[in-house]
Amino acid sequence: MNRNAAGTAEFEPYLKGTKLYGDDFEGAQLREWYDDEQEAYVLLRTRSSREPRYLSHAKNVRYGYRLLPAERFRNVLGFGAADGQEFLPILSRIERLTIVEPSDKYTISAIGKVPVTYAKPGVDGTLPLPGDTFDLATCFGALHHVAKVGRVVEELFRCLRPSGFLLVEEPTISMGDWRKPRAGLTRRERGIPLQLFREIVSTAHFEIVSERRILFAAITKLGSLLGANLRVSDAGLRLDELMCALCSWNTKYHPETFVDWVLPTNVFYVLRKPPR
Repeated sequence: MNRNAAGTAEFEPYLKGTKLYGDDFEGAQLREWYDDEQEAYVLLRTRSSREPRYLSHAKNVRYGYRLLPAERFRNVLGFGAADGQEFLPILSRIERLTIVEPSDKYTISAIGKVPVTYAKPGVDGTLPLPGDTFDLATCFGALHHVAKVGRVVEELFRCLRPSGFLLVEEPTISMGDWRKPRAGLTRRERGIPLQLFREIVSTAHFEIVSERRILFAAITKLGSLLGANLRVSDAGLRLDELMCALCSWNTKYHPETFVDWVLPTNVFYVLRKPPR
């Protein structure tokens, strides 16, 4: 598939959300995608005029961490977790942390007293990690950067121990036409259509503990105009929940019109690998 073949009928299924762009890539196409994304997110962060801050703790706790059992996690996996800031709310409950990152820029050996090991994903989405090992895995905003989303989800399932949990949050809109340059985004990232995401989760044999559609588009836009993140508190998240619930009927993948944009843009899953 020529990623620059704008306007062709062949590309329409991807923009309509009936097919996931990149899922059918193989060989050199996968290598090109991997190379494009390997350091792209790090470069975006370093080009920012401000010191980047992690602003998703309230969201991760409300829709993910608070739904987990109150126990310690011996082995935790963070897919695309960068420097591991997403784990701060539960750091006291973690014994060991493995972060899967394609980037060579992250070299920390510990967060607080928790030892950190880094691993690189395979170009095809495979993970160089043992099966039935991790009590908890997270994937916050990383899947939409990879080509083989289904394969990565299946690999995360394989790596979890029975009864282990996976927390996932991803955009379910196209994030614009990814065949063209987009300000503030990497070259390859695109959202995952909600219905296809549900099929991917089902095919991997996960149990769904919770599925929450979040991040109402208009609230995101308002926060951007005000120069503020309106979802760093429970009050902001409750407002977001109300608007997302009212507009849950809208599952448009490639929004273009005003009505198209009246929708939640992301989904947050709490998934569980069934016990044996």
